[in-house]
Amino acid sequence: MSNVICSCLLGDNAKVRLRLSQLLHSEMDTIYGPNDPDTNDTICEVELQGCRREFFINSTGELLSVGQQVVIESDGGYDFGVVYSTGRIARKKYQLKGLEKNGQECAIILRAADEIDREAISELKKKQAEIRDICLNKIKRHELDLKLVDVELRMDQQKLSVYYTSSHRVDFRMLVRDLAGEFKARIQMVQITTREEARRANAFGPCGCLLCCSSWLQKIQTNPFSEKTQNAEGSSAESHAFNITGICNRPKCCLGYSRHEKGCHSQPSGQPAFPAVGSRVSTPEGPAMVESVDLQKKLVWLRYQKSDQTRRFTAEKFNSLFVRK
Repeated sequence: MSNVICSCLLGDNAKVRLRLSQLLHSEMDTIYGPNDPDTNDTICEVELQGCRREFFINSTGELLSVGQQVVIESDGGYDFGVVYSTGRIARKKYQLKGLEKNGQECAIILRAADEIDREAISELKKKQAEIRDICLNKIKRHELDLKLVDVELRMDQQKLSVYYTSSHRVDFRMLVRDLAGEFKARIQMVQITTREEARRANAFGPCGCLLCCSSWLQKIQTNPFSEKTQNAEGSSAESHAFNITGICNRPKCCLGYSRHEKGCHSQPSGQPAFPAVGSRVSTPEGPAMVESVDLQKKLVWLRYQKSDQTRRFTAEKFNSLFVRK
């Protein structure tokens, strides 16, 4: 997988996400009904660097809009973000994530970004590109076996987060001391997974759309679906690895939302039913197992246990031969 393309909050991909959120907010009354004028919901969802979204309390006393830059409280200092959702939509997301039941306290939005803040954010983005180059050179000098993914310098420049991937444990103590001396800031080394790396890439998937993990998924699952083999084979008998894996070299998250229930797949009236992948049938040649199905071509592949050979049937023929009426 290539390095991060753009984790900037102000990039073109981020603008697409914000536009979708604005369209959702324009339909708020249609979705939830007329708003109660006495209701004052201060919960806001703010998008941070690296396509991360968190919830904050609007303490500014102003009505913030989607796409507006804000300065937020962050770990004893302050950082910046972009308002992603407000009002009843932000409250609904907050409830769906279970944060209201947990009693978790949210950080606050300190103020809406003014012209001085926007200039500081622009300068920060330029500086982060230089910081990345310096980090790469220092990693090479210390001969560390890790891949630098991204760097984030907090707006107050008191904390630098370095995101990396590695297949094993890395002793980066000397690197941290070197970076702390170079930037005069607290250094945080964050090891992330390849899925998180893909989210931070903020790129397009093979389908031509923005990656699910960086556009709408609230949380990246370690294993987005169980029975990976069944999903992979059930989607198409001719699927290859590049058809079921994303740019993170892991199974695509979208496969977890197209999984069929166990048993025969439900089909519209007049359409043949399909057996579940892995089910066993008795044939004149001996027992066989359903190896894969192709829903589009309406084909079923059987693998015979004795000969270890495969044979293809149409769904109609399979049902007439092996499904009891």
